[in-house]
Amino acid sequence: MTTLRCLLLLVGLALPLVASGSGFTELKGLLERGFQVGAEARLLGDGARPGEVLGAIEPHRQLSPASVTKAYLAAAALGRWGPQHRFTTRLVSDAELDEHGVLQGDLVLDGGGDPALASEDLWRLVQRLHQRGVREVAGRVVVSQWRFGPVACITTDRCQAQSRASNSYSALLSSAGVNHGNWCVNVAPGAANGQPARITSCDSQALIVDVDNRIETRAAGSGTEFSAERITRDETDTLLLRGHMALDAVPRDVHRASGDPARQTAHTLTALLRQAGIAVREGYVTTVAEPPTVSRSLAKVEGKPLQELLLRTMNYSNNFMADVLALGLVDTPRANLLQAGEAIQHYVAGLPDHGPLVMLSGSGLTTENRTSAHGANVLLESMFHRPALFPSFVASFQAPANGVSRFIRRGSSLFQHHVMLKTGTLNQPFAVRAASGYFRTRSGRWGVFTVLVNGTANTPWLNWTQVLDPLARDLERMVEAH
Repeated sequence: MTTLRCLLLLVGLALPLVASGSGFTELKGLLERGFQVGAEARLLGDGARPGEVLGAIEPHRQLSPASVTKAYLAAAALGRWGPQHRFTTRLVSDAELDEHGVLQGDLVLDGGGDPALASEDLWRLVQRLHQRGVREVAGRVVVSQWRFGPVACITTDRCQAQSRASNSYSALLSSAGVNHGNWCVNVAPGAANGQPARITSCDSQALIVDVDNRIETRAAGSGTEFSAERITRDETDTLLLRGHMALDAVPRDVHRASGDPARQTAHTLTALLRQAGIAVREGYVTTVAEPPTVSRSLAKVEGKPLQELLLRTMNYSNNFMADVLALGLVDTPRANLLQAGEAIQHYVAGLPDHGPLVMLSGSGLTTENRTSAHGANVLLESMFHRPALFPSFVASFQAPANGVSRFIRRGSSLFQHHVMLKTGTLNQPFAVRAASGYFRTRSGRWGVFTVLVNGTANTPWLNWTQVLDPLARDLERMVEAH
């Protein structure tokens, strides 16, 4: 072999594998079927030198990441607040409490932007208020969403949810939202065949939301099928329930996005106050005004640590939680989703070699978000090299062997136990299947991978089997070989 040929061979061995389909021998079949694909897998470097690229398909191509966006949100949130940060929700008032336990004015809930605020937290606030001796509110219950809310919708589902919703994931956004912006009722069969189903509140002794119940109880063993839709008219939410339920059916909870999360919080808080024996004379309102500066704190509740919030946000791909967290990254009041996206972009701008990034939300609900497989891997590697943050970050990714999402439980035992990933799914206006995360090789080395698959007008149908099965086989070979 000549000296020149030896030099060329050595140079070739030093170059990363970036040819189309290199290392992804199974996944590249999607390219041949007309899908847009960006993929990269590489071992992590030691800080002084980059890791080896194990496979790549157009790694710098800008594509929609869908809910892989949430990994960006998680990194930015941890970088901003740290794993133990808690959001605080308060009941405040500038009114005096008289000797008879009457608060002589308004009671204000100061929404702190807690994305996991639940009716249980509101009940704790109410109990603490009762412990302070409050027995009546002479004014109104005021829910203040001055930090952000109502937030203008930028996706079809959320815009439609202003008037009606037949799902739970399209909830509108507010810094004072409760229960992920969802109403919840429990549906159980009636006492006898032919009677209407029994509808109760998940959150209080009495129903909080209006219900139009047309679910009929039928004979045992006859099956259960019903629909639930929330409609809003004249600022009043009503759950429309239609169908039938077998006499021996197990009761089930039904969640539907509310028409206005701040109004939902006001309605729920008022109901819980009355349940605790605290009367409210003048009803409730919502506002975008900050509570008066002279207000005193009457009760407060701290939410769960950020690391727990991210576990829920990522594992369940909760769009409400992701976008509320992203809105909290904006420093100025009255934040919108575009500003939230800019806050994430600002964080990523500090990561060398990431490349272009477009973020219009923290949830990834819109296909207009754009990143590359290489860029996503840069983000993952940057978190790996932050020892104080990495444990909380990687814990929010799912292992296929025991993740909450059953559709990822596929591939060999090697894939299921050596990979941690976040997935992203969209179907409109085009199909998106994305996966990003970490893997451990047989020798114990860490690696990162990202696969972004976008459909086109000519490739409208795409399911997870088409993406995860070949990805699993490709990653298995990489894990086994190293």
